[in-house]
Amino acid sequence: MDKKIKIVRSKILGEVSQDASFEDYWNSKPIRIPLIGKELNLVFMDFEPEKDESFIQEADSALDNFLKLGDEYRHQISGLIYDHFRDFCSKVGKEDIPDEMKEIDKSEIWKFISPSQILIARRPYNEPDIFINMTCQCKWEKEHGLQLVFKKGKALTRVSDQDGYLTKADAYNIPDSEDELLAKFEE
Repeated sequence: MDKKIKIVRSKILGEVSQDASFEDYWNSKPIRIPLIGKELNLVFMDFEPEKDESFIQEADSALDNFLKLGDEYRHQISGLIYDHFRDFCSKVGKEDIPDEMKEIDKSEIWKFISPSQILIARRPYNEPDIFINMTCQCKWEKEHGLQLVFKKGKALTRVSDQDGYLTKADAYNIPDSEDELLAKFEE
């Protein structure tokens, strides 16, 4: 017997439908993301409507913030992404760095990134805030990709491989105060 797919309504995304395979995943239609200038699918992740009644309202607020980020903000965060790339380079052999990336500067880093999906989730540890995780493929790390995570959709608070964690603090079991980008977050 087929399971009936449920629908929830978001002020920003409209109808968001329950995933056929994962009951706590909810998929939207693609929307335009000004930060990258393209449309992406969005997914509410680890969301159970009957257990988290404020999720959609908080997700809409985070999305409203996130959709205000554009070219200027993309330029502002390029250095953080470039630093992540340089850190990768320091850990691998020169032969593992794509030739076309060996002499780039931070202004060129976006040429080598392909955002693929946006995951919206509540942080399961410490502060239960909503985070927006833009998962990306990147030229330099084909196996693990790249994730750009934005707390409440307002500011970039994590640049890392796609490891499933929303914060460095959670990934490394350290206090939020020791997570450099998260600690800098201001309301």
